[in-house]
Order: sequence, then C-alpha cells, then structure tokens
Amino acid sequence: MKTRLFNYAITLALVGFAVWAGVSLYQRYIQNPWTRDSQVRANIVGIAPRVSGPIVQVAVHDNQEVKKGDLLFEIDPADFQVQLDLATGQVLNAEANFKQQRQNLDRQTDLYKTHVNALMDFQNAQDSFAAAEAQLAAAKANMKLAALNLSYTKVCASVDGYVTNMNTSVGTYVTAGSQLMALVDTDSFWVAAYFKETQLPHIALGQKAKLTFMGYPGQPFEGVVRSIGWGVYVQDGSGSTSTGLLPSISQTIDWVRLPQRFAVRIQVVGSPPVPLRIGQTVYAAITPMGKRIGAPKKSLVPVEHGLTNK
Repeated sequence: MKTRLFNYAITLALVGFAVWAGVSLYQRYIQNPWTRDSQVRANIVGIAPRVSGPIVQVAVHDNQEVKKGDLLFEIDPADFQVQLDLATGQVLNAEANFKQQRQNLDRQTDLYKTHVNALMDFQNAQDSFAAAEAQLAAAKANMKLAALNLSYTKVCASVDGYVTNMNTSVGTYVTAGSQLMALVDTDSFWVAAYFKETQLPHIALGQKAKLTFMGYPGQPFEGVVRSIGWGVYVQDGSGSTSTGLLPSISQTIDWVRLPQRFAVRIQVVGSPPVPLRIGQTVYAAITPMGKRIGAPKKSLVPVEHGLTNK
C-alpha cells in the first residue's frame, strides 16, 4: 500500500513539475518575446542615368564598396559637350542683341523726350528691348540645362554603400531613367523581426534586443527596438488596393487560426560577428521592459484592444 501511494506521489509530482515547467516556459515566451523569423534589411538605392548614351567608362565592379560621390560609370560626353557649346554661342548672340536693343531704346528715349520721334517708335523700341531680354534669359537657361546634361554623363554614388547587380560594361547603351545597378546603403541596416500580435504588448520602443546570426550561436550582438509595424497586407482579398505597400506575412499552418505577425524594426547597436548582408537570418530575443536604450518619451503600452501612446 505504501509503495503504491509512493508511486502515485512520484507520478503526481512529475506531472505537476511538467505542468509548472510548461506554464513557466509559455509565460517566459510571451513576456520575453523571441523569434527565429528575423532578417537583416537595408535600403536599396537604384542607380539610373539622367541622360541617354553609350558608356565609355566603368569605374566599379560588382559588390564593390563605394563612398558617396565616387564615380560609378561615365556616358559618352561628346554630344552633350557640343550641345553646351551651341548653347553658349546662343547666349553670346542673345547678349549682343540685348546690348543692341538697349542702345536703341536709349536713343529712342532721348529722341522721344525731345519730341523728335513719335510715340510709336519709342514703344517699338521698348518692345524690342523686352523681347531681347526674354531671349537672353531663355538662352542662359538652355546653356544651364546643357551644362547639367553634360554633368549627368558622370554617374556617381549618392550614398555610402555596396554596388550590387552590376551587369554592364563599356559600350552598353543606357537610357535615361532606366535603373542599371543598385547600391546597398550601409548606413541603413536594420533587423526586421516578426513577432506575434500576442507578444506585441510586451515590446516597447527603446527595449534592448539580443540578436544572433544563424551559424554563429555563440556570438550574440545587441540591438534596440526602434519601431513596431502598424499593419500587414490582408490576404483575404479585402486589402487588394494595398498590394506592395504593406508587408505580406504568410501564415504557416492553414487549419489553425494563428495570431498575425507584425514587423518590429530593430536597430543594430552592437558589433556583429560578420558583416551585415540583406537577407541574413537572425534570432531575436527581446529583453524585459525595464531595460531600454534611448527610449523616447512617447512609448507603446498595452491597452485592452492593442497599443497606444502614453
């Protein structure tokens, strides 16, 4: 009898311990959110020429690091130099005509004041002067446009970054406005971590996050929550107008009603073990709410139906 009671007690103790462990782990998962569904993201800057023409120089290669202002490639400037020379000549001609019409107006003004010429001659001189002034302004604008077009033949990096999708060479004819390559902005890297909506009340702006790359489990680095997504693309057809404007996050199990996941933007503040690359898989764990870095005055706190500012 005692043996049976002892066995019952051991069984109940093990069951109780298992229940306690399960509840504790579940509470820890909810109150200290973590996810394996995180990726490194960055802004992509599309590089497109502003004028058309054949490429005469390629100054970079694929995956090269560049600084803002570095030359990427150059378009044949010959045609644009001729256009600038022509526009410069038009300005000189317009300036000469403007000077002539101003002198004529001065003479007609003096003659009109002395009652030698008629009012019509004076007014015609005024009109000619105004037309010459307008022609000079237009010629100068054309010259400025020609100079700009000539400067656009040299395409330079607009940000610090890495050249990617570089598939061109000397002789390629490029069209204005058509993207030829892309730059990964090195100053814009962040981690997009997708958390369930049931975890969002336990995530606030300024909280620390522990980040770990897949393949580097023993080398964590630090991040800070900077923003929490306010919407996802609704895939039941009611959100068709927002296609491409909101993130589309697919659910993994069709026969179970799963909580929706929202993107949490985490800024990297620590030193990652390897350079950041778009698409890298990251494990993200949010620390308790008491630990924050640079938390703004307005933060998100849970309310009955979601999040609000306080």
